[in-house]
Amino acid sequence: MQDVPAPYGGESPLFSVIIPLEYHRGQWELSWLGWTSQTADKSLFEIILVVPPDFTALDELKALAGGKACFEFTDSEHDIGLCAFGATKARGSYLFFTESHCRPEPDVIELCIRAIDAHPDWAGFSCRSIPICHNRLSVAEAAMYQADIEFGMKQHPWRKVLDQCFVTRRDVYRECGGLREELGHFAEWVLAAAYHARGYAIGYLEEARFHHYYIGEIGELKTFTLDFVQGEIRYLSEARNDPGSELLEVPIEWTSQGEADAALARNALNALVRDSLGGRGWKRPDEKLRAFWRWAASALFGDLGARTAARLVAAHARAVLTALKRVGSSEAIGRWMKRYIAALIRVQRLDCIHRMRRQAGPVAGPVGQHVLAQIGFHAEEFSAGHTFRWSEPQAAVRIKGEPGHNTVRLRSPALRAPLDRIGTHFYLDGAPVDPEAVVTGSDSYTLSVDFPPTGIATLAWSCPVLRGVGDSRRLGLSIVAIDVGQDVLEVESSGSASPFAEKE
Repeated sequence: MQDVPAPYGGESPLFSVIIPLEYHRGQWELSWLGWTSQTADKSLFEIILVVPPDFTALDELKALAGGKACFEFTDSEHDIGLCAFGATKARGSYLFFTESHCRPEPDVIELCIRAIDAHPDWAGFSCRSIPICHNRLSVAEAAMYQADIEFGMKQHPWRKVLDQCFVTRRDVYRECGGLREELGHFAEWVLAAAYHARGYAIGYLEEARFHHYYIGEIGELKTFTLDFVQGEIRYLSEARNDPGSELLEVPIEWTSQGEADAALARNALNALVRDSLGGRGWKRPDEKLRAFWRWAASALFGDLGARTAARLVAAHARAVLTALKRVGSSEAIGRWMKRYIAALIRVQRLDCIHRMRRQAGPVAGPVGQHVLAQIGFHAEEFSAGHTFRWSEPQAAVRIKGEPGHNTVRLRSPALRAPLDRIGTHFYLDGAPVDPEAVVTGSDSYTLSVDFPPTGIATLAWSCPVLRGVGDSRRLGLSIVAIDVGQDVLEVESSGSASPFAEKE
């Protein structure tokens, strides 16, 4: 259903202003008045009001808007979905996304027209957000988010899509995939990365000002972060290779999701115990004890321990923030809000990954196409011409090959010492791999092993701990990739063909 007033029935306008009416925070009337007070000629822009099914003031809205807006109705209940739907109905050459709790200053459209003329290289641009605060918590909330906005607009190379006030060429928006409702507010980051990857510049029009209302409620903060995190984890689980996907930072909770795999942890623990009983690799009893409890906890409880600890940290931060909201200083409120949000994001990531694993099973980490799951790996890094991940002194991977005999190659640059001097011992499905079946090269271990009839086996290893200078991590092997069967021959013949192509 669409009510198109006379001025919008003729030639297409320059701008289509898209206003989703979810999360209006009681500000939709001020937002509407801001748009109808624009100094630019009204024929230059259309206003599209996208109405969710639960909007309760529809009669008042229609009475206020009169014939000055297009009404679009959809079943979507999320701002991003409403914006995406509104974009499909827009006629303007430029889409102007905003929020219904944001009020533009009267010269915004005029300033945007000038910016388009002055910056033909811009495929889009975001405007300046000015906070509206009404309680102590909203002041701290605004300070936190404004700092992030300023960083994105002025320093970050590509994170410049701000849905409070984002203008974009309609054709470029469509080419880059548009806003995806299922990703929530993480869709802004995905869209910004897509623009950057395709070579489209997004500018920052600081003189065009919007007033953004911060609600200042702890519950709303929790809801917003969960929306963002759910979209982030959903996107990562898709393992898409769209332009820009490589720009999005992968959180440690995602790369370490193997910690939830109790079976893998038991294999790592088995490697530790066997090496320990054999008197190998341990000079300090305290190191051995810490390693034992690290793997025993994961083997017994999976990710329950990590999720419980994270939840306790978040609950403590929320309790302190709640108390400070009444009696604390502004500085203390701001400090503990940041702590609460950081703790909340970690809890929500762990919970989202846990639910995803229960529904769809584990997602393999990036150490080889035959690796189904992994445990005991640090984040990806680059050094000495290699992109790799340090393992812990004990680690395990579940790998897929052919039933029966397989050749497994661990590409491991000798960053800590020559590989034959490290003292690494391998275990397949809990049983030691015969040293005669392991060929140690200058930058790899090649194992000749037999897989069970399923073609799936768990490979674990244990080696002495390495501690880098100024690095508190417990390090084991540097792993570029793990190749199996035919892939080993391809790697050896081509010199690359791994998921971690070495950088020259």
